Amino acid sequence: MLSIKNLDAFYGKLHVLWDVSLELGNECVGIFGPNGAGKTTLINCIVGLVKPQGGTVEFDNKTLLNQETFQIIRSGIAVVPQERELFPLMTAAENLEAGSAYIPAAHAKRKERLEFIFSIFPVLKLKSSLPAAVLSGGEQRMLTIARALMAYPKLLILDEPSTGLQPSLTTDLFLRLKQIRQSEGISILIAEQNVRQCLKAIDRGYVIENGKIVLQATAANLADNDYIRKSYLGL
Repeated sequence: MLSIKNLDAFYGKLHVLWDVSLELGNECVGIFGPNGAGKTTLINCIVGLVKPQGGTVEFDNKTLLNQETFQIIRSGIAVVPQERELFPLMTAAENLEAGSAYIPAAHAKRKERLEFIFSIFPVLKLKSSLPAAVLSGGEQRMLTIARALMAYPKLLILDEPSTGLQPSLTTDLFLRLKQIRQSEGISILIAEQNVRQCLKAIDRGYVIENGKIVLQATAANLADNDYIRKSYLGL
């Protein structure tokens, strides 16, 4: 589904991504690394916000490098940004409506989709008439994920979804992502620093450090890897 090969990206003269290659099929994949490792830059390259200087990015066997961001989103990719970027004065329901507003096929099935959203995130149904700004941090995170799902994506990309959440909410978040993966069958790509929790939801993972992929393995093998246990799990 998603194929990235030999990707190089710069911010000005700063070389941020070095020869990055990544594959994602019908599965859930994690990208792990510290702040500044290049996780967000990689996502921005996928959705066209950063233009790579080398390499290829393909989705469903079609290149994304010559497409604008709105075209990439319409091809079936939805992104949940690290900063929630909700419309704070709009209600939760209006924010959800915005998720399908510019995708005709999704907009036509928005009522049906809302039923699924509320089955996964029942609190959003209870608070659908409230402005997004008054929701708790955890509820806002649920809302950003739900808004992305309103677009009926083939691929859901999440950038640091656990940021700002307390541990219990983080655990719940990754359980819900696993539930979404199982019930919807969509592919999921998660960029995350919380390796311990994310490993419970993914099938495979990549570790990126200083803009380079330094390790890739199944979730089980990453959990047993001495370097991961020492550097990311504190064991």
